[in-house]
Formats: sequence, C-alpha cells, structure tokens
Amino acid sequence: MTRTSAHPPLRSRPSAAVRSLLAVLALALPLSLLGGCDDGRPEPLVFDSASSGPRAAPGDPVTVYPKGPRARFTSTGEIGDGTSVGVATVTGRKSGFTGQVWVWAPPQYDDPRYAHSGFPVLMALPGGHGYPVNYWMGTDLGLQSDISRWSREGKSLPFIVVMPVLNPDARQYYDGSDIPGQPKMGSWIAEDVPDFVRANFRTFASRDGWAVMGSSSGGFVGLKTVLQHPDRFKAVIASGPDLVPDSPLWRGHEAERLANDPGRLADALARRPDVPGNELYLAFQLGSRETGIGPGVRRFVRTHMKGPLKSRLLVVQDGGHDAHSYLRGLEDSSIEWISEQLQPPVPDRA
Repeated sequence: MTRTSAHPPLRSRPSAAVRSLLAVLALALPLSLLGGCDDGRPEPLVFDSASSGPRAAPGDPVTVYPKGPRARFTSTGEIGDGTSVGVATVTGRKSGFTGQVWVWAPPQYDDPRYAHSGFPVLMALPGGHGYPVNYWMGTDLGLQSDISRWSREGKSLPFIVVMPVLNPDARQYYDGSDIPGQPKMGSWIAEDVPDFVRANFRTFASRDGWAVMGSSSGGFVGLKTVLQHPDRFKAVIASGPDLVPDSPLWRGHEAERLANDPGRLADALARRPDVPGNELYLAFQLGSRETGIGPGVRRFVRTHMKGPLKSRLLVVQDGGHDAHSYLRGLEDSSIEWISEQLQPPVPDRA
C-alpha cells in the first residue's frame, strides 16, 4: 500500500513564531518566570505543579495533577480566541525517542470554575510522514479554533489537543509501532506522549478522558493504538485510514507485524463480553470521492466492529482524501459523537 498525505504540503513555519511566550498553557496554578535574560531573548514560562489541592467529590472523576518534569513551551501560532499552540521537545522515557510535541489548551482550561478539574485529551495524528511537523498544529487547518467554537456551541468537549510527530524521519513509515531494531514509535505514541501530557496538564486518571484522531497513515496509527491499549484510550476518529501494517521495516518480523494488525486486534476485543468497561468507540470517516480505500474501510467496519466495539461510519459528501474534508466530517457529527462518550471537565463545587 502506498501511503499518501491527507493534507497539501505545509508552508514553512515563520521564524517570528518564536517571539512570543506560551501564556495560554498556564495550569491555573501559581507560576514563575526564570531570571532575566542578558541577551534579550524571551524567557519561556515555567509552570509550577500542584502536589496537592482540592480533590473530586465522591463520584466525580479523579483529576491527575501535573507533577512534572515541567516542559518549556514556545508559541508557534495564536488562535482567534486568545489561546496559542505551543511546542516542546520531548525525550520519551519508554521509547528513548526525542521529538517535538505541539499542544493546545482550550480557553476553559484557565477558567477559575475548572481550576481543579482534569480535561479530556485528544491526540491528533497527521497523514503522510508526519515529520518534521504534525500538520494539525498549523493555523491553516484551524482544528484548534474549530474545537474552541464547537465547545461553545455544545458540539465538542473542550479538549486539550496534543500533536506529536508521527515518524522519526521522512524516509520510512514506522506504523506507529515498536518494530524490532527501529525507533520505538509505538511506545512514543501510546506511552511517552501521554506521560508528557500528564506531567504538564490536569488530566483524568480514567481512560474516559483520552481519545485519538488521525487521518490516512495517522488514522491507522490512531486506530491501532486504541485497539492495542483499550485500558488507556476509549475512543478514536479514524479518517481515511490505512488498515494494515505494511512498513517495509517489518521484513523478517512477521509475528511482531501481526501483533500490530488492527483487524486481529479488533477481533480479539470483539470476543470480550459486551459490558460497561469493555466498550470502545470507533468513528470512521471517508470522503465520498475516496473510491480507492472506501470499500476496504466499509469491509473492515462490517467484519470487525462487533460486541463491545461501538462504531459508526460517516461519509463526507464530495469529500476527498484530505484533512479539510475530514474536518467537515468532524463538524457534521463525528466530534459530537466522540465527545458524548468521554469525560467533560467538572466545575468546582462551592
């Protein structure tokens, strides 16, 4: 299978993006600036972490307070609601891989009413190689401004949106997996990036606060990751996804390749009892003009989505294999359907 990008080529990031600080990502906790800079460069904010504080009332979801290590974020673009997208360089403890992660926190994150609540996390994965950038971080697509608007309209939860690089280089696809002898991109996506988010933001302890979305090759990685780790993630939006692990790097490692096959993973989960706690929510999206991959995605849904695997397929009218089409599908109904399955932030009780 030939992997294709679900988005037109990215423009180069403007160098002026580094001039501002990421004030939006304040953790609604005391913060401090580092000492002044002699060379005149802006000093990034350092966020204090809470080791204690008001806890949820009985029956409320458990908030996980950030305990560090604290990251230094640099602003890469401002959103119309006054928030910004920030980027940090992360070295994963599980994978050993070092890569960039872009993060956006919604305006509600700094609302005093939610000062002690966790927030749901949506990891957004790109198509193509997803290196050296993740195209969802760009303001041209407007994912963050859309989620901000949809949350005001009641269509979406106010997600923390996390956008890691997908591959370690632009030469190969690594299928978001720990291919023997290669960078451990499965551990990077499923473990290191979530650990980084927990270290810096208020999140929920339960998988009810964690979801993934992705397009094309990122749709494959998102789908596989949720099926592989149903204890960590509850939902996925897979748009125009690839459906089999087909990186040439799997050669000589067939058993490991099959262990990362979404169809096999889904069949194993479908045999579990269809009871609360076992359910996963899988939203698939296709453009109506995706005649090449459309039949395979429809067959995958018919064949594998059974038992506790709750799925839906949205066909975006006059849509193609591109991120703009998939955003139309999100607005139409997919983001609302996924949001209904996940944990919203909980306002403080008087």
